[in-house]
Amino acid sequence: MPTAESHAQPAPPARVNDYDSFAEAYSALSETSFLNAYYERPAMLSLAGDVAGRRILDAGCGSGPLFAALRDRGALVTGIDSSAEMVELARRRLGADAALHVADLSNPLPFTNGAFDAVHASLVLHYLEDWGPTLAEMRRVLGPGGRLIASVQHPFVDYAIQDPRPDYSATTSYTDDWATLVGQSAPMTFWRRPLHAMTDAFTAAGFRLAVISEPQPDPAGRELYPDDFHSLSTKMCFLFFVLEVPPATGSAE
Repeated sequence: MPTAESHAQPAPPARVNDYDSFAEAYSALSETSFLNAYYERPAMLSLAGDVAGRRILDAGCGSGPLFAALRDRGALVTGIDSSAEMVELARRRLGADAALHVADLSNPLPFTNGAFDAVHASLVLHYLEDWGPTLAEMRRVLGPGGRLIASVQHPFVDYAIQDPRPDYSATTSYTDDWATLVGQSAPMTFWRRPLHAMTDAFTAAGFRLAVISEPQPDPAGRELYPDDFHSLSTKMCFLFFVLEVPPATGSAE
């Protein structure tokens, strides 16, 4: 007679880059983790400068920590994320009237031309194999003089951690499981590309490179995370860019 065990089916493999499945765990982690709270987010805000009154698209907003910080500084923020669960968490944080949308950066953005003064893409581009369509859409929704501020996995770090080493000049993928971070199997696939491929993609989309930054961590994290602070102060981690849309030229005759 068949037993319950003989009918048991193996658990399906975890979906890759499935933020919906671990949204709450990741949201809690990113609130206070050293990399997010005392390195990446402060660097993005520092590069943004004075944002009061500026229309900002938070592209890949997650549960909304950067959105909240920008809004607290007076920005008019709209957030998008491909994860419906992350957008729901952001809505709980930011309120029912927050401008939040479920949207995939691989697809056309649901906004008019020139709708924003800035786009902030925080640790999202490295999930995409092809940056071309996404950057073209970001360029489209920015007005003249607008800026794209982006953070990505550092290409030199991603090259060094893989064994065997990939072809540095090629765009290649690798998968890491975040099980220890979020308490369940969470395979995440990233696309590593050389630095020149990044800058070439920005230029091809019509952006002008203004800043490449490898910042130091926020001193506020030194006492809370002394070991992490020392380690990150002497190593590479993320790479930050500020890209500009050239101002409109010419005048009416």
